[in-house]
Amino acid sequence: MPFIRNVVTENPPYCFDQQEVVKVVRSLFRKHYTDIERLLRVFGNGQIEKRYFAAPLSWFEEERGLEEKNNKYIAESVQLGSRAVEKCLQGAGVDKEDIDAFIFVSSSGMATPTIDARIMNQLNFPAHTKRIPIWGLGCAGGASGISRAHDYCLAYPEANVLVLCIELCSLTFQHDDMSKSNLIGTSLFADGVACALVTGEAAEVTGKGFFTKDTQSTLMPDSEDVMGWEIKDEGLHVIFSRDIPSIVESWLKPNALSFLHKLGKELADIDHFVAHPGGKKVLDAYEQSLGFSDDKTAVSRNVLASYGNMSSPTVLYVLKEVIENGPSLGETGLLTALGPGFSSEMVWMEWGEINK
Repeated sequence: MPFIRNVVTENPPYCFDQQEVVKVVRSLFRKHYTDIERLLRVFGNGQIEKRYFAAPLSWFEEERGLEEKNNKYIAESVQLGSRAVEKCLQGAGVDKEDIDAFIFVSSSGMATPTIDARIMNQLNFPAHTKRIPIWGLGCAGGASGISRAHDYCLAYPEANVLVLCIELCSLTFQHDDMSKSNLIGTSLFADGVACALVTGEAAEVTGKGFFTKDTQSTLMPDSEDVMGWEIKDEGLHVIFSRDIPSIVESWLKPNALSFLHKLGKELADIDHFVAHPGGKKVLDAYEQSLGFSDDKTAVSRNVLASYGNMSSPTVLYVLKEVIENGPSLGETGLLTALGPGFSSEMVWMEWGEINK
């Protein structure tokens, strides 16, 4: 079975308390809303305490074009991603020469050649490492990256696969977009980087970690308008349906049960619910839909409070914290995230140890 050998995170350089962000947003939006103070309550109601950004708050006070924002996305992604890859390899005790495939996940910027190629050049990776860039999965991307690494390692049991998720959501901020979707996105989104190493069962690794048993990808038909980006001349404009929490509440349980029943499992068999914290209302919908107590979502809520919604890397931040809490041998986990499409990605995991 494939094995998650190591998970690391890398935070951008600027950390801000939520109230610091409110001050900037108030100054930008107050002329356009007579009820600005009522709208700004979303910043306090979302249970986010602080977030990390790739630029200082003063950078967002001026209008930036798509070219400037995307160039910053590329530069910061290469720098932060390189550090995360090095940290992940060092922590796992694996050389870059032993990496067979490099899965890169992102949705908040554009680059051709993709960021993984630039990082491979900066770190002098072997020329024959297989590159698998994935774009457009949004918040589901972290779980999808682990799923695709699982698939790769089933096909190639001796493989070592890097999964690198980078999102600099703050750089998509639209200075002159006075829509409520932009305001809500500004209250929620943040920047972050996570890197995981997934190995096949015949790879030369040892230690404790989660074995990935099976995965499930699900696409909700005709749901393109639920979540995503609208690409305009100024850049990426967020698409947020107000129905997301109710969609999660009604759609998630049957989707999860179909996956669990295939494995001969029930909801009660989940020891660790490793869920992407899309926001407070989404976490509430998880609990309502699946009948979970807030104990099951505690780690996700802690990540949301400390980092905000970083899109694809966020679920790996949750996974890292679950691992650091020290699961017991045989304990199970359901890694899950929802994203544009509208889509779901799930991974069933079991904690174990490899001794060779």
